[in-house]
Parts: sequence; structure tokens; C-alpha cells
Amino acid sequence: MTTLLGYRSLVQEAAALRSGAADPVDAVHRSCDRIDAVDPYVRAFVPEDGRRSRLLAAARELAADGPPDPAQRPALYGVPVGIKDIVHVDGLPTRAGSALPPEELGGAQAAVVDRLHAAGALIAGKTVTAEFAVTAPGPTRNPHNPAHTPGGSSSGSAAAVAAGMVPLAIGTQTVGSMIRPAAYCGVVGFKPSYGRIPVGGVIPNAVSFDTLGCYAADVAGVALAAALLCDGWAPDAEGPRRRPVLGVPVGPYLERAGAEALRAFEEQRATLAAAGYEVREAPVLDDFEQVVAQLFTMNRYEVARAHTRWFGRYADRYREQTAAAIRRGHTIGDADYEAARVRRAAFRERLAADAATAGIDLWIAPSATGPAPADLTTTGSSIMCLPWSNAGLPAVGLPAGRAANGLPLGLQLVGAPGADEELLYGAAGIERALNGAARADADAVDRP
Repeated sequence: MTTLLGYRSLVQEAAALRSGAADPVDAVHRSCDRIDAVDPYVRAFVPEDGRRSRLLAAARELAADGPPDPAQRPALYGVPVGIKDIVHVDGLPTRAGSALPPEELGGAQAAVVDRLHAAGALIAGKTVTAEFAVTAPGPTRNPHNPAHTPGGSSSGSAAAVAAGMVPLAIGTQTVGSMIRPAAYCGVVGFKPSYGRIPVGGVIPNAVSFDTLGCYAADVAGVALAAALLCDGWAPDAEGPRRRPVLGVPVGPYLERAGAEALRAFEEQRATLAAAGYEVREAPVLDDFEQVVAQLFTMNRYEVARAHTRWFGRYADRYREQTAAAIRRGHTIGDADYEAARVRRAAFRERLAADAATAGIDLWIAPSATGPAPADLTTTGSSIMCLPWSNAGLPAVGLPAGRAANGLPLGLQLVGAPGADEELLYGAAGIERALNGAARADADAVDRP
């Protein structure tokens, strides 16, 4: 069987397509050939009849109508991109991983897709999502080991990048739906600050948390995409940047990680300290269980309201995990929801104050509780992402280390609200430090 892993550099592919060293038609064939070869095993894309012919027509139109001068071509000229199937794309049905009639779920094309088109991208197709981006998993398998979950709910987008079907894919995160699949699939995931990418044209999960993001093979790839998709991107606004001070959130939150994740995290801390990063411990989130309860009070209330019309007509077509979340939301009254909103506002202020007091620029923590579970009935635990999503903070998930079974682990970097540019700048340096240590370890093993 063809290997299921096949990372592609977005930066390199985009540069080759803009310069004319590669052709959009060839890029389409490359993606479609790869989808044909590996997606029967990975199942990252929603099946689409005529995918290749649709993309070839779009690629030829782009080549005919686009600027002949490479210097005038947009940044993602001819790049195939996967789109999570809760995001509306003109000409492609939105199913949201559900059994509801697609015509019930239709809507205007999402703003993020408009931005991708403006940047010259080609839409390779819809990627699989957990049902309505809640918890009921889709059919996607982990490219590292198909017996293991790829995570959720942006499972198809993360797996499509890990398997080399596309160099860029769009996902969403409500609690942990970008960063956890990035860790499980061994790719880089970027979840911007809440509201930084417009969510118009995206089926909501919980509107106070839903955030669009992207996957690529490396930080340079997500930085290229972020600059095009995020509102008001200003990479040089702050002038020269220093190395960030890293904060370790010791306490009940960090204790939720499993033994393998914590072992790897200690190694990552040591590697970064050896590379010259200042790493400070900060006791935070002492009330973590209350934070979890507050988030899910808001989340389930909003999920239920988002599905009022559909659930009233098609409750019998929902999967049990999704139906249970909606029914739980129906039990939450307006007063409890408003009280949770007040608690969240206080939590955000307290977390920002804790970071400022400790002089921390970026929080670091495991991306997930451990490697991808060998269980296709679950998408894994989102708990390691929960406080940061609750605060609306930008986060990057980096591949970092391996579990004993060979599956990837991840390191999560979390920035200040609205400081997405600084986060990605810091992430690039941390990626280099971690990769340098990994290469040194490999050399030591190979050395006679």
C-alpha cells in the first residue's frame, strides 16, 4: 500500500506556482492523484464525483485569466486547499458530517473562501468533520495509523495535510478542534484569536467560541495563510521582536495531561531552555474545574440554540453524541447562561493579569492529553485546549516528539489576545529549536 504520510510545503508550492516553475493544472493532478491513492484509506475528503474535472476547469480558467507576470500573481495562485465541511463553498453541498438534507444546510459562500479565491487558491473539496463540529466522529482515519483517531472535529483537514493531499486546509476550533487534530496527525495547526477570521458562511457550533483556522506542514505555511485570511494582519507592526518568555501553567490544568504527554513536555521544556528561552512556571487555573463547567454551560446552551430549527424537524437524524449535547443545552436557562458569561469575562481578565504579572509572552503546554487513541468512536479529549479557547486566545500546535507507539505528540503555544503575529513569529523560532534537537537526536542514533 502507498504510504499514507506525505507532507507538502505550502511555501514552496506557492512560490513554484507563482513563479511559473509549476503549473496550476499540474498542481490539480498532483492533489487528485494523491487523493485517489490514499483517501480510500484515510477518508479525509467528502466524496465528490467529478472532482478532477471541476478542479482542472478552475485551474485552466485561473491560468487563462490570471496575470501573466509572476510578480502580479496572488500569494496562493493555483494552490489546492481543503475546506472543512461546515464552511459553505459555492457549487459544493454542505453536509456538516450529518444525515440532514444538504439543501437544509445551504447558505452563502463563506468569507474565508472568498479570501482564498482572492488569493488565487483552488478549492480541492470538502474535508470531513465531526457531525456539526461537535463530537460524533466522521469516517476519517489517522494517516500515521488508520486504527487511531485523527482527532476532531477538524479531522479531515488535519489528515488531508498529513497525508499530502493538499498543502493547506481550513478547519475550525470551538474547544480543541484545530490543535488536537494537529497533534494527533503530526502537522502544524493555527487557531487565531477569536474573531480574527470572519465566520460568516460557517455553520455555527457555539458562537461565542467558534474560530476559523488552518493547517500546514510547518509554521511558515500557516503564517503565509494567516497573513491572507486574518483581519488587519500586520507582521511588522511591532518592529523588531525579541525571543518570547515562555510560561508553564502549573496546577490542576497541566495535571490533566497523561504521562506520555507530560514526559514529552518536560523534554520540550529542557530543549527550549537549552536553546536560550526563558521558561517560567506560573501557578494558574486553580479553579480549572469551574472553568470547564462554565465553558460547557455556554457551549451547550449555544449549540442547542444554533440547532433549534433543524433539531425540531430532524431530531431522529442526529447522531446520539450530537443529540445529547443539544438536549443538554435545552436544560440550561438564560440566567445560568448569563452567569457563565460573567464568569468567563472574569476568567479572561484574570488569565491576562496572571500572564502580565509573571512577564509571560507565550504559554506552553501539551496540545493533547497524549497520542491519538486507538478508538475510532471518539475524537479524543479537548481538555488541554479548553482554557485557551475559553479566553479567545490565539494558539499554534507544533509536532513535538513521539509516544512509545510511534504516534506524534504536540506542543501548544498560546499568545495574548490579538497578538497572532507575535505568536507565529515566536512559534517559528520554537519550531527551529525543536527541530534542531530532533535532528541532533537522530544524528546521535545514526552515528557509529
